[in-house]
Order: sequence, then C-alpha cells, then structure tokens
Amino acid sequence: MFEPLSIATAGGQRDFQVEVMRTEDEQRRGMMFRRSLEPDKGMLFPFTAERIASFWMENTYVSLDMIFIRGDGTIQRIEKRAEPLSTRTIMSGAPVLAVLEVVAGTADKLGIKPGDKVSYPIFKP
Repeated sequence: MFEPLSIATAGGQRDFQVEVMRTEDEQRRGMMFRRSLEPDKGMLFPFTAERIASFWMENTYVSLDMIFIRGDGTIQRIEKRAEPLSTRTIMSGAPVLAVLEVVAGTADKLGIKPGDKVSYPIFKP
C-alpha cells in the first residue's frame, strides 16, 4: 500500500508514492532482496522520535538516494547513490524523524537538497 508524500524544492513540488515501513521488522527488511524501485516511488522509514539513524545496503540490490528528514520535515542530509550490497554504515549526521529511500539519482534529477521541506503527516512545522 502506497501513501502520498511530497517535497517542496526550489524547482517546485516533487510528488512520490511511498511504502511506509512502520514496524521494526519492516524497517530491518526495507529494500532488501528487491530488484527494482520505480522512479516516482519510495520507501519511508518513520521513527517514534527523532534519533541518529544508521542504514546499510547489505542484501539491497538497488542503488538508492537516502534522504534524512528532521521532525519538522526539513531535509537534514542526502546520501546519494548508496552502493548496492555494501555493509558500510550510512549515518544521518544529526537526529532525524524519518528516512526516505528513492532510486539513486532522484535527488539530483529533481533538485532535492538539504533544507527542502517534506510534507507527510508525521512532520510538524
């Protein structure tokens, strides 16, 4: 089941349909073992409170852009083109409330940058 999420960028609003990984088991599994992700789709990992987040790409075959989002919906940082099958730890760099994974290259293609605002019900301005 997909839910709408949008990002306000300097170039306009960018809309996605996201699969939300709410449980610990869903968050552990994430994109593992999947072979594709459509350009207008994504996977959102919401947390119960802001925290330092760490991810890796073990058993993940699709290169991803990881967008780390603060509680107010502001993009904290973006890890571009995360390497498939890597066990390197990818950190948020600061406390975040969620992480959005999209196809690698999406952030550059759509002009998504740190400081842009994400609209989704968990984010409170």
